[in-house]
Amino acid sequence: MTHSFDALILGGGAAGLMCAIEAGKRGRRVAVLERSDKLGKKILISGGGRCNFTNLHCQPENFLSSNSHFARSALARYTPADFIVLVEKHGIPYHEKTLGQLFCDRSARDILGMLETECQNAGVSIFLNTKINQVTKISQVERTNEFVVRAQNAEFRAPALVVATGGLSIPKIGATFFGYDLARQFGLAIREPWPGLVPLLLREEDRSHYCDLTGVSADVIASVTARDGRRQFREKMLITHRGLSGPAILQLSSYWQTPQPIEIDLAPGGEITAVFRNLKTPRNLNALHSELRKFLPHRFSDRWLDLHAPPSWTNAALADLEKQIHAWAVVPAGTEGYEKAEVTAGGVDTDELSAKTMESRKVPGLFFIGEVVDVTGHLGGFNFQWAWASGAAAGRAL
Repeated sequence: MTHSFDALILGGGAAGLMCAIEAGKRGRRVAVLERSDKLGKKILISGGGRCNFTNLHCQPENFLSSNSHFARSALARYTPADFIVLVEKHGIPYHEKTLGQLFCDRSARDILGMLETECQNAGVSIFLNTKINQVTKISQVERTNEFVVRAQNAEFRAPALVVATGGLSIPKIGATFFGYDLARQFGLAIREPWPGLVPLLLREEDRSHYCDLTGVSADVIASVTARDGRRQFREKMLITHRGLSGPAILQLSSYWQTPQPIEIDLAPGGEITAVFRNLKTPRNLNALHSELRKFLPHRFSDRWLDLHAPPSWTNAALADLEKQIHAWAVVPAGTEGYEKAEVTAGGVDTDELSAKTMESRKVPGLFFIGEVVDVTGHLGGFNFQWAWASGAAAGRAL
């Protein structure tokens, strides 16, 4: 059976659904083709099941891309305030958690339900369990630039094709290379993908020193030297049974490349050895333990100091210890990979796409949106905002 539409959207996730809604509202006949048995699987598991659907403080600076300016246009034309209007229109209760992060009060199902309702109202056709076998582009006298998508039991045709197939993160919910393969098929360049917002693994020696402290967390500043300069994040760090996680580490991981060291300030804003300026304070480990415990959980503080005890109690030795406390150098063994990554960094090269519409510069009618594109947000709702913004940009251009 052959189905004809004005636009085909491959992928029923956040970006794909937003694109479908915007195009449908403009009177376009739109079909969403989803290989899974349900829409929005990543939406449902995000934010611990409550969906951190945007961030109030969203700026282009919150995104990683080979072209740092690419996301500006789409983000400016569909803002967090625009999405909040939609959320409030559907009566979905939400709250701000920290740092501008907005979560559903009840469940991520509210956001997915809202998107499904909007699709229905816009006349969008949804095809689930649609595994695509082939995508081609044909040119005919009466129909130029028509895309043909062949699935197992059906064929779909349209003059516009939007690729919203996501990245490689969380393969258990269906992540595949499909979007990247399709981009290459049509001659578009790909920035090599890598796991983003992912826990880091410690080397064996460091693991033996710290990983029995699994579950211990601390407020730190984690930093790394990235391609575009020094990046640092002040948030919680969490020790895991294999390495380091928590918001500070997840943020940093998108910029980290092996075999780079990362630096961790264990006592932001503090001066642990200042107590020794008082000549009455005894210079010993007990005094140091007492000071560092003001910044770190006792078990972690004591372990770290036992492994970094000063060789002497001279002013120079204490100054060196102070530096180590604020710049603890750790060389990760790697990351937990796509299984634990929240996003995929890299993707379709932004030089290949229009920043205004997400359309390919080489192939008219071919669009790429969402995570498959080389735009990766920080932790805290930014990747959803990119999905909404890039989806809206393409939907309004169809």
